[in-house]
Amino acid sequence: MAAQNGRVIANITVSADGYVAGPGQSEERPFGDDGGDGFGDRLHAWMFDDPDANRAEVEEIAAYRAVVMGRNMFGPVRGEWDRPWKGWWGDDPVFHAPVFVLTHHARDPQPMQGGTTYHFVTDGIDAALARARAAAGTGDVSILGGAATINQYLAAGLVDELRLHVVPLTLGGGARLFEDVPPLRLEQVKSRASAGVTHLTYRPQPSPQPVLAGAAIGTAEKE
Repeated sequence: MAAQNGRVIANITVSADGYVAGPGQSEERPFGDDGGDGFGDRLHAWMFDDPDANRAEVEEIAAYRAVVMGRNMFGPVRGEWDRPWKGWWGDDPVFHAPVFVLTHHARDPQPMQGGTTYHFVTDGIDAALARARAAAGTGDVSILGGAATINQYLAAGLVDELRLHVVPLTLGGGARLFEDVPPLRLEQVKSRASAGVTHLTYRPQPSPQPVLAGAAIGTAEKE
């Protein structure tokens, strides 16, 4: 019997009003006006300020064999690759696995220290997922963001499990989860609250309404 692929898991921190980043994202403030330092310090405080209380969820986030992300998550460069941007995470990124970056502009793979290689995919979300599945083998593929990328995969019915980490603050605007996603039925798998965050895990079910043609044909976040 052939080995089966692992799950496709979308994993993201979100404000209480549904935003994963505030308005006004820039290179200086990649999370925009996020109520903090612009680098998501308040959104992601649950991971870094109280790691012991959330150890199980942090370990779950890292339990992947390949990653898919949008170009907006990868960095601030738009259009052609006119400078040698290598991501926000330094020479030894946190992923330690193949990362498939959705983009409209071709670029050679970028190997990094620690086992991370960035692969730049120009032919859509299905192609990126197929390559990530091949790289992951029987392991899980993580769709890490940003919001537009996760929304595309949700709209296309390609997410097996949606993990939300809801923090008690509102942003009032910015990059919103579920933007332009058709109605979904979400089976709640588990939930757990700790100081400063509520962890919710859902299993998306088939949409009660047909998805409109072309609803998820994009290849990347805004460039």
